[in-house]
Amino acid sequence: METNAIIAIAAALCVTVCAAFASLAQSKFAKAAMEAIGRQPEAAKEIRGGMLLPMALMEALAIYGTVVAFLLVGKI
Repeated sequence: METNAIIAIAAALCVTVCAAFASLAQSKFAKAAMEAIGRQPEAAKEIRGGMLLPMALMEALAIYGTVVAFLLVGKI
């Protein structure tokens, strides 16, 4: 296989894997938070506030994967 093809496949896999795992992590985290709000509605504000940073960090994983993919495509 040609080097450019391998780099292109690596870039596609990078975006795919990072986006898939970031979305899975976000969905599990959001599900747990919503269940906690359902059990204790009076703590909803604190739970939602505590969700912001972890959700942002999980989203950063997908963004890092995209950046790495762009760097790989730049080598073609």
